[in-house]
Amino acid sequence: MRAVTQERFGPPDVLRLADVDRPRIKAGEVLVRVRAAALNPYDWHMLRGDPYVARLLGGVGVTRPKSAVAGLDAAGQVAAVGADVRGLRPGDEVLGFCPGAFAEYARTTADLLVPKPARLTYAQAAAVPLGAVTALRGIRTVGRVQEGQRVLVNGAGGGVGTFAVQIAAALGAEVTGVCGAGNAELVRSLGAAHVLDYAREDFTDQRAHYDVILDNVGNHPLNRLRGALTPTGTLVANGGGSPGHLFGAVGSLLRLAAVNPLVRQRLRPILPAAPAGPAHDDLLAVVQLIESGVLTPVVDRTYPLADTAEGVRHVERGHARGKAVITVA
Repeated sequence: MRAVTQERFGPPDVLRLADVDRPRIKAGEVLVRVRAAALNPYDWHMLRGDPYVARLLGGVGVTRPKSAVAGLDAAGQVAAVGADVRGLRPGDEVLGFCPGAFAEYARTTADLLVPKPARLTYAQAAAVPLGAVTALRGIRTVGRVQEGQRVLVNGAGGGVGTFAVQIAAALGAEVTGVCGAGNAELVRSLGAAHVLDYAREDFTDQRAHYDVILDNVGNHPLNRLRGALTPTGTLVANGGGSPGHLFGAVGSLLRLAAVNPLVRQRLRPILPAAPAGPAHDDLLAVVQLIESGVLTPVVDRTYPLADTAEGVRHVERGHARGKAVITVA
């Protein structure tokens, strides 16, 4: 099968389209014929082995990538199921977490897959797993957003932000989205009552205070973010960090944990870089929101499998409008 492979850590140029063996599944596993795979900031972090501390925490590799084929989010059809798999059969259309998704076939477990909503294309469905689950956890599970609250989403035009704005608005919150000027109309159309252009306005100037802030960017110091919260507000920190950093977002999250016990505000991290926790339940909840018309994936652009490196470059620049997606014929 065709797959995008990497033999060492580095920039997108290290990616190569190659012929490799099709994954073999074991009991409890599912082989997915990948039709589309989403690109996430997670992917360029794994590509570069960034931050360096992540290499010591496991799952990435220390001197070279642990997995030769990258990618996590996928949509496609079940090609085969292993023993003990219930509720899935060959031909079923699915979406979910499929490590090694930048390939024609990927292996995963049944609990990381859910049925694909019929109204979504494969490209739209592939855009769902990591972005929508992270947004759901950030807004509903960690942020505990309630009707009538004032919620700010920093990075509202991105892969997580576009989902977060929709979820917060559906919960009855008054949503402010922070994004670039080019994404302002999009963010308004998703349910934001107010939109701030980050190039012209600083939401941490304390002219407004929010009950919940979901920070997907990490471009403001903690004391400034706290100043934009109400006295008992909640900050939900979703990653951040840049290529080549020794600690990246890990350092910011450690500072968050150190300050949290000392203040009345709730300072909470959300770690979206793996399908940890109740992934299946969260995926089902997201699919229900999609099927009810509350949630719609935003696809920025698509790339063929051979152009995966260019897609990673686009996402790494940090200006994606919703999600970028790899299509696999």
